[in-house]
Amino acid sequence: MNSPAPAEVKSTGRMPRQIPYIIANEGCERFSFYGMRNILTPFLISTLLLFVAESERAGEAKHVFHTFMMGVYFFPLLGGWLADRYFGKYNTIFWFSLIYCAGHACLAIFEHSVEGFYFGLFLIAFGSGGIKPLVASFVGDQFDQTNKSKAKVVFDAFYWIINFGSFFASLLMPLFLRDYGPSVAFGIPGILMFIATMVLWSGKKQYVHVPPAPSDPHSFLRVVRTALMKQNFPGQGRPGLAVAGFGAAVAVASLAMTPSWGFVIAACTALVLLLACVGIGASMQLERARGVHPDIAVDGVRAVLRILIVFGLVTPFWSLFDQKASTWIVQANAMSTEVNLLGWSFEVIPAQMQALNPLLVMILIPFNNLVLFPLLTKMGLLPTALRRMTAGIAFSALAWIVVGNLQVQLDSGDAVSIAWQILPYALLTLGEVLVSATGLEFAYSQAPASMKGVIMALWYLAVTVGNLWVLIVNAGVKNEAVIAHIESSGVGVMAFQMYFFAGFALLAAAIFGLYAKRYKMVDHYRG
Repeated sequence: MNSPAPAEVKSTGRMPRQIPYIIANEGCERFSFYGMRNILTPFLISTLLLFVAESERAGEAKHVFHTFMMGVYFFPLLGGWLADRYFGKYNTIFWFSLIYCAGHACLAIFEHSVEGFYFGLFLIAFGSGGIKPLVASFVGDQFDQTNKSKAKVVFDAFYWIINFGSFFASLLMPLFLRDYGPSVAFGIPGILMFIATMVLWSGKKQYVHVPPAPSDPHSFLRVVRTALMKQNFPGQGRPGLAVAGFGAAVAVASLAMTPSWGFVIAACTALVLLLACVGIGASMQLERARGVHPDIAVDGVRAVLRILIVFGLVTPFWSLFDQKASTWIVQANAMSTEVNLLGWSFEVIPAQMQALNPLLVMILIPFNNLVLFPLLTKMGLLPTALRRMTAGIAFSALAWIVVGNLQVQLDSGDAVSIAWQILPYALLTLGEVLVSATGLEFAYSQAPASMKGVIMALWYLAVTVGNLWVLIVNAGVKNEAVIAHIESSGVGVMAFQMYFFAGFALLAAAIFGLYAKRYKMVDHYRG
C-alpha cells in the first residue's frame, strides 16, 4: 500500500485558489467553538450548576466539560463514515454545520435551563464532531502530486488560523460573559458559525470534490473480518479471533457498569476496548486474508493498524491538553489575578489565560518552520513528524510538572500570581504545535485514499480517549481509600493528579519514541 510519488513528478504546482474559502471558514468556525468552549467551565460554575453543592461544583463542571469534549471528538466517526461512503466531504460538512448553528442558538436561548443548555451542547458536539475529521482532509483533497509540497504550508496556515480565531475568542468571550451575560457571550459564537457556513458555501463551485468511495468487496472491515474468521487449515487455531472475542466480552462488561460509571465513561471504555482487541486480533491473523483479498488491500489494512498504534500513544497528550480549559481554570480561580507588567497594572479574568495558547501557537509555528527546524536539520537532527510528536508529548509532561508545583504552593497557603501560569502554557503550547499540527498532516498522508475521512476521525477519537482518561482519574480520586492514600503522601489531591498526568505523559513519550523508530512512513497524496 506504499505509494511513493513518482520520481518524474515534481511538486512545483501553484497553490489552489479555493484554499482561502476553507481557511476563512475554519477561522470563523474555530472562533465559534473556542468562544463557547473557553467560557463553558466558568459559566457552569457561576450560573448553571448553582443547584450543586459549592464544594462539588467545580468537579461537576469539569465532568460536564470533559463529557462534552468526548462527544465532540467521538462524532467524527459518524461524519467520516458518512462522507467516505455516501455524501462526500463538502455535503457532510455543510449539513453538519447547520446542526452546529442550531446548537449555538440553544446555548444562547436556554442559559437558565439545564435540559435546554445540555441539548445545545449535544447539538454542538454532534455538529462540530461531524465536520471535524473532514475539513482538514478536505484541504488535503485540493492538492495532488504536482503541488503537494505546498500542502504542509497550508496545513500550518490551517492550524494558524484555528489559533487566530481561538485567540480572539479566548480574549473577548470572558469579557462578554462578565459584562453582557451568557445570552450575548454564547450568541456571538453562533453568529460566527453561521458566517463560517456561508463562506464555505460560497466557494462550492471551485472545490475539488473527491467522490465517496463505492462499495468495496475488499474494504478495511471486510479484510479484517476475513482475517479473523478464516481458518486456513483444519485444526489450526485462531488466536486473533479469541483476542477479538475477549474484547467484545469486556466491552459488554464495561457497558454493564453504566449504573456506577455513567453511560459516557462506560460506552467510551467499551468502544476503546473493542477497537483495541479487534485491531490486535486482526494483526495477528492478517496474512490469512491474502488470496481472498488482493495484496494491496491486505497491506492497506496493516498500514492502518500501524497508524492506530500511533494514535493510541498520543491519547495521554490529549488528557493533559484539554484540561487547560478545566483544571487550569479552577487553579487560576485560586490565584491572584492582579498582574503588574512594566509598571502597568491590570486584572486578568482566569478564563482569559487560555488566550496565551493560541497566541503562542501563532508565534511558534512560523518560528519552528523558519528557525528551529532548519537549525536542527543543519545540526543533523532531522525533525521528522514522529520525532516532533515524541518531543511534543514530553513537553506537555513538563508543563504539568510546573502546574503541579504551583498547586503545591497554593495548597500551602502561599499567594501565587496568575502570571506564573504563563510558563506551563508556553510548554504545553510547544507540545501542542509539535503533536497536533504535525498529527493533522501525518494522519492525512498516511491514510489510504478510500479511508481518509475515517482515519481523520480516528485521529480525533484519540482526543475522546484522552478525555476519558481524565474522567476515569477524576472518578478514581472520589474514592475514600484513594483520597486517604493521596493525603498520606503529603500532597493535595489536585496537585497529586497533576503529577500523575505528568508521569502518564512521560511514559507515553518514551513508548512513542521507541515505536517511532520502527514506523515506516508512506505517501498517500493523490496522483
